[in-house]
Amino acid sequence: MAKPIELSNVTKAYLEEYQRILKKMMQGMTYVTITCSISENFIKQIIPHQVAAIQMSENVLRYTTNIPVQNLALEIIRTHTEMLESLEAIQNRCCVVQNSEYKLYEYMCAYKEITEAMFNAMCAPPVSNSININYLREMIVHHQGGIRLAQNVLRFCICQELIPILRCMIQTLCEQLEAMEKLLDSLQNCDCEC
Repeated sequence: MAKPIELSNVTKAYLEEYQRILKKMMQGMTYVTITCSISENFIKQIIPHQVAAIQMSENVLRYTTNIPVQNLALEIIRTHTEMLESLEAIQNRCCVVQNSEYKLYEYMCAYKEITEAMFNAMCAPPVSNSININYLREMIVHHQGGIRLAQNVLRFCICQELIPILRCMIQTLCEQLEAMEKLLDSLQNCDCEC
């Protein structure tokens, strides 16, 4: 059995804040008053996901000295702030698009499966003393979940204003995911700790 890693005080502080952000995101995405509008439900459910990406990135920026990680975190803050503002701008208009109980049930079943997998993976990522590696592992799972959530909602009859935002979201998350996976590979292949 592998010996547990002894975490530095800095890593512990980073992870404590990450856990706080994660808990708030999970509560925000789970305890939503469900209506007959898939569009409205999705917007209310995805907003805490977007906020968490911003807060997770702000958290790593408090500690990292790695320039590629800093640039990535700043990019995530910028793009997720833009997505958040776009979603909030259409929220009150999208609620008028209603769906059948069957479609709502189908949407929610997939939503629960996606979020449970994402929450489980984000609650138990492999932990190291490299805050950069921890951040990338956490954010990779976060983005994978976001892509699946956006793809899920596109299967249904939804608010027309939401569709271009979702397509942009998927493209942005896929691009950032690819960049994170490359950066994680490069960090794991060297001794970069901060």
